[in-house]
Amino acid sequence: MKSKVLFTRTISPEMVLTMYEKLGKELSGHIAIKLHSGEEGNQNFLTPEFWAPIIRHLDGTVVECNTAYEGSRNTTEKHLKTIEKHGWSRYFDVDLLDAEGPDLVLSIPGGKVIQKNYVGKDIANYNGMLVLSHFKGHPMGGYGGALKQLSIGCASSYGKAYIHGAGVPEDMWTANHDLFLESMADAASSVHDYFKDNIVYINVMKNMSVDCDCCAVAEDPCMKDIGILISTDPIAIDQACLDLVYASTDPGKEHLIERIESRNGVHTIEAAEALGYGSRDYELIEIK
Repeated sequence: MKSKVLFTRTISPEMVLTMYEKLGKELSGHIAIKLHSGEEGNQNFLTPEFWAPIIRHLDGTVVECNTAYEGSRNTTEKHLKTIEKHGWSRYFDVDLLDAEGPDLVLSIPGGKVIQKNYVGKDIANYNGMLVLSHFKGHPMGGYGGALKQLSIGCASSYGKAYIHGAGVPEDMWTANHDLFLESMADAASSVHDYFKDNIVYINVMKNMSVDCDCCAVAEDPCMKDIGILISTDPIAIDQACLDLVYASTDPGKEHLIERIESRNGVHTIEAAEALGYGSRDYELIEIK
């Protein structure tokens, strides 16, 4: 059976909420809102004002984890200051999941490369999760979407190094590239399975640069905005985003495609599908 992915070309804060309501999947309990707080200096990340209607509708808590590289978010103190500077804590309750150790270790019995995932321990305080992803390129993963938010995004600072190093944190920047991509797929499965059927994914194809929101110095967007997608399947929603990029008539897509293909970005989706927690076979339902 094909996974359902709802899609609209209309991009607005209100449309994000409308798409959630049209999906017909009501998240219940205390909901973690996983999003990207944005590296200081980045001009492309999606702002608190953009996400406000959906976050307020769910009365959710914005959650983030510290990074594993130098910057404005690699320590709790610096990250909280960046979160405040970018307006997140002005509008919403915010929980830095790995602000204090020890990490929560999630088992990945079917993992191809890694069999455990180190996530921020406060994730245990939530019954469900809404994964808000800004779809764009990425310097290492090729692209960033739902699977990256589930894996690198939910991992603690140590967990990020563990995934990047394919199980060897010391090899964070030198591990075999495809093993890193497969490790992301492994890690993403553990968070998806942790929340079982109480998790929803929204990808917004806006401000699409070849660089991630984690880059303090990022290229400006290289192609026109495409739309908003929502699904309960993280694999299907990322595949649908890639397909929309390839199907676009925007000449700027070639720059983004080069970034995705040069990093073998689709391999994360291939590896995730092989683990069985979603499908690349989907039905795209356009909402006018």
